[in-house]
Amino acid sequence: MNPSDTSRYVRLRVDLVLEVSDSDALIGAALAHIKADEFMPDEERAHAESAVREDESEALAYLVDPTDLVAELTGVELAQASWSSEPVEYDPESLEWDLDEEDGDFEEGADNA
Repeated sequence: MNPSDTSRYVRLRVDLVLEVSDSDALIGAALAHIKADEFMPDEERAHAESAVREDESEALAYLVDPTDLVAELTGVELAQASWSSEPVEYDPESLEWDLDEEDGDFEEGADNA
C-alpha cells in the first residue's frame, strides 16, 4: 500500500479549564439532558442522576460531547474519541498551567481557529 492509499490519522488534543459560576444551573441542565435521553436504560439513568447531583465535573461530562467539534467537518471521519472531566485546583499564575510550555508558538489572544 503506498502513502496515497492510506488514511491519515491525526490526534487532536483539547484541554479546557472551566469555572462553574452557577452550580445549580449546571446540575439542572445535566439532569434535564439525562432525563431527555430516551435511549438511556433506567438503571444507568439513576446512576447518572446521582453522580451529577454529587459532582459538577460529572454534570459537565454529561453535557459536553467533544465529538460535536468534528461532526460536521468535511473530509474527516471520527475514528475514536474519549474524554473525562474532573475537579482541579486552578491557579492561572502557576507555571503548571502555562500553555506556552508545550506549544512555543501559542500567543495570548491569538486566533487558533
